[in-house]
Amino acid sequence: MKTLLKYDFCEIEVYNDYIIAIMNEGISLTPDKNDVLLGISSKYFKNKDFGYITHRINSYSVDPRIYTETSKIENLVSFAVVSNNKLALSNAQIEKLFYKKPFKQFINLEDAISWIKKHVIN
Repeated sequence: MKTLLKYDFCEIEVYNDYIIAIMNEGISLTPDKNDVLLGISSKYFKNKDFGYITHRINSYSVDPRIYTETSKIENLVSFAVVSNNKLALSNAQIEKLFYKKPFKQFINLEDAISWIKKHVIN
């Protein structure tokens, strides 16, 4: 399954076991945007574990408080950040402190997908 969802601040690809989100350039990702993820979780992954991959192609800011709410999504079992930008990966290290489930950074999307799938299956 692959479904493309478009929002005013991002595009999200929904697959069987995970989603890939690409945020728009220059946005500010704040906790109020978490409602989108909650909706996707209940519609596409009802009673099923899934993982979240943020593919950081564009530059944008993240309010780390968003992870407090994201951690509450019970069936969201892992979170990956993909970027080849050193600053984005460094920022992800700080964000990781706010997320209470498996969280890892990657420079390669395929590696992130493999890692996510392992967590969803286990």
